[in-house]
Amino acid sequence: MSKSVLSAKHFHDEEAAYSYLEKRVWPNGPVCPHCGGFERISKMQGKATRIGLYKCYQCRKQFRVTVKTVFEASHVPLHIWLQAVALLTSSKKGISSNQLHRTLGVTLKTAWFMSHRIRLAMQDGRFSSMMGGGGGVVEVDETFIGKVEGAPKKFMGWGFKNSVLTLVERGGASRTFHVDGHASADLWPILRANIAPDARVMTDDGRWYIGLNKHFPTHETVRHKDKEYARGDVHTNSVEGYFSIFKRGMKGVYQHCSERHLHRYLAEFNFRYSNRVNLGVDDAMRADLVSPSRGAACRDTPSGLGRGLARPAPPLGAEPGCARCA
Repeated sequence: MSKSVLSAKHFHDEEAAYSYLEKRVWPNGPVCPHCGGFERISKMQGKATRIGLYKCYQCRKQFRVTVKTVFEASHVPLHIWLQAVALLTSSKKGISSNQLHRTLGVTLKTAWFMSHRIRLAMQDGRFSSMMGGGGGVVEVDETFIGKVEGAPKKFMGWGFKNSVLTLVERGGASRTFHVDGHASADLWPILRANIAPDARVMTDDGRWYIGLNKHFPTHETVRHKDKEYARGDVHTNSVEGYFSIFKRGMKGVYQHCSERHLHRYLAEFNFRYSNRVNLGVDDAMRADLVSPSRGAACRDTPSGLGRGLARPAPPLGAEPGCARCA
C-alpha cells in the first residue's frame, strides 16, 4: 500500500524534523554558524534543553541547525515549516496563504510570512552556467502581469503592467526576470548575459528582437501576427507553456501580487518548472532541493518583508534578496 508524502516522520515529530534538517544542512556533521568551527562541538543534553541544541567550545556559543536559515527566529515548530515546504513545492500552480493558514493551523499573517520565506529559499542565487551551450535551443518571450505601483490604470495596452521576461531552455530549466520594460535596451543585456553565443535563440516577431542576430547568429522567429506558431522545430511553445502555468497560478490561486513581491513569485514558479517531473524530479525530491540557507542573511519581520522594490535585475540573475538586506 502506497504512503502519503506527508506521512514521513519529520512532518509530525519535532526531533525527527531537526534530524532531517541536520542531515541536509550538515551532511558531514555539525558546523558552528558563528565561527565556522566543527572540531569541538557537542550536543546539549538535559530535560530542559531545547531540541537540537549544540554548543561550540571554540567560540563558546550555542546554536541549532536553524541558525542562518529561513527557519531562524521563528516560533513555528520546524515540522510545520517542513509541511509548508512540501505543500508549496508540490502544488504546480502554488498554494495561497489562506489555504496554508487553514491546512497548517497557523494564523494568516504567519502563513503569508512562511510562504515568502520559502520562496526566498527557492531562489536560484547566481546562475552558474549559460543557457543553450553546445547549440541548445533557448526560447525567449515576455508577458505582462499585475500593475506597476503608482501607474494609472488604463483600459487598453500594457503600459501600466509589470513586464516579465522568461528564458526557457528546451527540455531544461527556466529563468524569469522582472524587467523595466520590453524595449531592446531592457531585454538584450539579460539575453547576452544568460544565453550562450552558440545557442539557437527562438522568439516571436516582436520588434524589440529585431537585430538580435548580431549577438546570436542563430536567431529564428515565428510570426504570430500571421498566425504562424511553429515551423519545423522553430517555435516558442515551451515558454508559452511556462506562461500558461504562471498565469493560471497568479490569477487563479494568488489573484493579486504587488510589484514589490513579484520577484519572489517568479522564483517560486521558476523553481517548480526547473525541477519538474519531466526532468526526473518528483514532489519529495523537489522539497529536498529547497535550500534553507539560501535566505540566511534575511532577518525580515512580516511587516518588513520585501519592503521597497527588489528585482532580479543583475544580468546573471544574482539573488536579489530583500530590500532591507540588499
